[in-house]
Amino acid sequence: MLVEEVMTPKEKLITLNQLSTVREALKLMKQHNIKTIVVEKNSPNGAYGLVTFKNILQAIVAQEGDIDLLNIYDIATIPAISVTRKMEMKYVAKMMVRHSIKRVLVIDDNELHGIITMSDIIGALLNDV
Repeated sequence: MLVEEVMTPKEKLITLNQLSTVREALKLMKQHNIKTIVVEKNSPNGAYGLVTFKNILQAIVAQEGDIDLLNIYDIATIPAISVTRKMEMKYVAKMMVRHSIKRVLVIDDNELHGIITMSDIIGALLNDV
């Protein structure tokens, strides 16, 4: 099975500009009931990133609760770990387990196509049972 068969396509992802505030990210996460936001690249040759609850919590602790001092660029994981759409799922799953990664972006030719999470992989396995 290939990544493109299991991934969540980019049309279903919530994205933010790198200069957006952490407060904006939290509002979007609450509004859409999500744990991850994709950070847009800042130029054609730039890199996509991810902001998760963990990134935000670490920033809140570091700033002693004042999230208005931070923008997404300050806390995001940029570049995000990524894989290609044509990769076999077994390799992605192995990488995610080996390195304790919960989600990776799906990028080809430096363009975003989606995201794949451990939940997506488990869901696909359960459908095959």
